[in-house]
Amino acid sequence: MGHTWAMRIVLPSGTPAEIDSSAKSPAMGLVIAPDIWSLRPLYDDMVSRLAREWNMAVCAVEPFPGRSIPQEIEPRMAAVSSLDDALHLRDLHEAADALGTPRVGLMGFCLGGMYCFKSAVSERFTRIASFYGMIRVPANWRSATQGEPLDYLARGDARKVLAIIGTKDPYTPAPDVEELRKVGCNVVEYEGAEHAFAHDASRPSHRKEDAADAFARAREWLLGSS
Repeated sequence: MGHTWAMRIVLPSGTPAEIDSSAKSPAMGLVIAPDIWSLRPLYDDMVSRLAREWNMAVCAVEPFPGRSIPQEIEPRMAAVSSLDDALHLRDLHEAADALGTPRVGLMGFCLGGMYCFKSAVSERFTRIASFYGMIRVPANWRSATQGEPLDYLARGDARKVLAIIGTKDPYTPAPDVEELRKVGCNVVEYEGAEHAFAHDASRPSHRKEDAADAFARAREWLLGSS
């Protein structure tokens, strides 16, 4: 693999992605599925940091390619129902191909964490770490192109998925977490943590110690043997 620095690329589908393949002998490849706020400096920094600290080739994928969506929550929530599972999973696969490593894992946050659950049907990813992904598609996100995460998990290999959950997250209520366990997911719960407690230090819900522990667990999981 050539030695490069983090940079924007365009996947064969036309979807933008941020990639860092500068690790000389990467332990594995890692695809990152961002949250509802899209590919942005937070993920540019994460790609570079994990490439360096985890010794991985890393690529983060834009979830809303070709669209200009305002940086307010209402239009972004409204846009999710228009996402097509098949197209987004294709983009995640193309990002894995771009890394050029024999072994690739997947890690995602919020919306991206939901797509981590859906990616359980894919053999492309050796292991998957989902940070507070939606276990059931929220009512205002439902559409003909949005399948249920639990259905994907049941059809795929849920045993390779680590679900990182906060116990006060409204998107991951206790009965749904129990369903994750029933289909075979490995679940780690953080008592009192709210949605998005780990990946964005600027959020009020951020919990520094829990975030550090969650990322350490995700790294250990991703590098573990199948």
